[in-house]
Amino acid sequence: MLGGEFFMTEPNAEYEEPKVPPADVAAQMWSDDQACQSLGMQIEEVRLGYARMSMPVRQDMVNSHGVCHGGLIFTLADSAFAYACNSSNRVTLAAGAAIDFLAPARLGELLMAEATETWNGGRTGITDVAITGAGGRRIAVFRGRAARVGGTIV
Repeated sequence: MLGGEFFMTEPNAEYEEPKVPPADVAAQMWSDDQACQSLGMQIEEVRLGYARMSMPVRQDMVNSHGVCHGGLIFTLADSAFAYACNSSNRVTLAAGAAIDFLAPARLGELLMAEATETWNGGRTGITDVAITGAGGRRIAVFRGRAARVGGTIV
């Protein structure tokens, strides 16, 4: 986690204890998540309102400038956002998102995306994601807005 300078890290009082463990929700989502799997992403940790995912920067992800394509960094952040938002077993979709790129990601680097739901308003939420590279080097910051659309995952 980058810390308070970018993200609110206090627990969210809006949470109710989930009836289904967040790890079970993530496992169900992962079983159908061909996009993340095809990009070599891994789920490192999931808990209520939180997800950490990794992605190696492969040769097929590098653009003409010799750095990881920004759209793929966005995809990693968006994926961690999705796993954090859905961890309560309530079907949640992105309503919008923005990313700021801080430094280039290089070939062979393992990127980490750490998503923390910073606000939960019941049907809507805000999740911040920190994307880091080797040695914790800051790559990007992402903020996603979530909309709960009804239903459960498990």
